[in-house]
Amino acid sequence: MPPPPLESPWWAPHRHADRRPLLLARNRIQAAIRSWLAAEGFVEVDPAGLQVSPGNEAHLHGFATEATDDAGRTRRMYLHTSPEFAMKKLLAAGEERIAAFSHVWRNRERGALHAPEFTMLEWYRTGADYTVLMDDCAAFLRLAAEQAGASVFRFRGIDCDPFAAPERLSVAEAFLRFAGVDLLDTVDATGVPDLDRLAPQVAAIGIRVAPGDTWSDLVSRVLVAKVEPHLGHGRPTVLDRYPVAEAALARPAPDDPRVAERFELYACGVELANGFGELTNPAEQRRRFEAEMDEKARVYGERYPLDEDFLRALEIMPPASGIALGFDRLVMLATGAPRVEEVMWAPAG
Repeated sequence: MPPPPLESPWWAPHRHADRRPLLLARNRIQAAIRSWLAAEGFVEVDPAGLQVSPGNEAHLHGFATEATDDAGRTRRMYLHTSPEFAMKKLLAAGEERIAAFSHVWRNRERGALHAPEFTMLEWYRTGADYTVLMDDCAAFLRLAAEQAGASVFRFRGIDCDPFAAPERLSVAEAFLRFAGVDLLDTVDATGVPDLDRLAPQVAAIGIRVAPGDTWSDLVSRVLVAKVEPHLGHGRPTVLDRYPVAEAALARPAPDDPRVAERFELYACGVELANGFGELTNPAEQRRRFEAEMDEKARVYGERYPLDEDFLRALEIMPPASGIALGFDRLVMLATGAPRVEEVMWAPAG
């Protein structure tokens, strides 16, 4: 009998047999997290994937469709890139602790760490400081390791102890340590970025600076090339206090208006989660969204509508902290799988 083809589909029996232990581990991890959330008083919710806006971040790309009503009228709608808008509306409605395992869709993304459709675990705590979310993340890392029978996470030769207390590192500290870039020297006292102060520092460390680049372009380039590869080695890293220009949905830090209450969680150099002290000022949120869409139009020639319902809900939304975690990535690290699609029951075709 000839050997199976190298690129067998995920449903080929021999390949499914290899993947099945990983998929069963996924189920155990999901069940353990659900149990933990319930014990913490969270209500699990199920936001619709079809929304009037997929989200308003410049470099996130949605899938568009047409919705037709009984009278034959159509309107443009989108599959969400996050359940965030819907979940914040539920906070405005009166919910206090909510969580969701949501399928989300992001176009232009596919690779070892990306899939066009994937599962996001998102949860919110009203009246809680955003640092509590860091403790939640540490708990989920431990649960995932326990349910997968793993003592260590490993990806591309990098190990991370999921039971170790995470290192907490500010973005400014990380840029100085790993890239030699003084990031806060390139923003003014209110957080407005200065490209002319950043560009020479970036060029000096051998990273391309091109005509038309924005301050955010250069920050992203340094983060990907010089900073992220060093995060989550040995123990998890919480990369905290992003510049306000890089935190469109987060409120400014009370002790320094140049930075925001935003953090990301890393293990083995892989970004797992993105958390915020949530911005609840609708006028400021509108301004930031419009700036993001202006940038999207400049770079990609398109823009997405604003969810006006969401902006109205912000007017009565209580102070809250929220976070989104890439559930498939967590399972991938816990099981040692090489790609996120190896831990999805039925990946997108």
